[in-house]
Amino acid sequence: MRGDRVEIVVDAGGEARTYDIVATRNGRRVEISTSRGVVEVTEVTRSGTPVRTARFMASRVLALVEHPAEPHGSG
Repeated sequence: MRGDRVEIVVDAGGEARTYDIVATRNGRRVEISTSRGVVEVTEVTRSGTPVRTARFMASRVLALVEHPAEPHGSG
C-alpha cells in the first residue's frame, strides 16, 4: 500500500547511515528478504514486479524498522 516504509540503519565505517525505502504509489508495497548474508528491500507492484531494490550486507545492518501504511479510512 502507498505509505509502506522500511527504514534501514547501516554501519558505514564508524558512523550510522539511515536509508528509507517507501512505496511511492497506490498498490505498491515494500518487501524484505534475507539470504546469503544480504538483506534485500524491494518496492513491488500489485502483480509482484519489482520497481526498485536496495541491497545491504547483513553484517552491516544495525536496525531494520518496518512502518506499515495506516489502514484506509483511519487518521
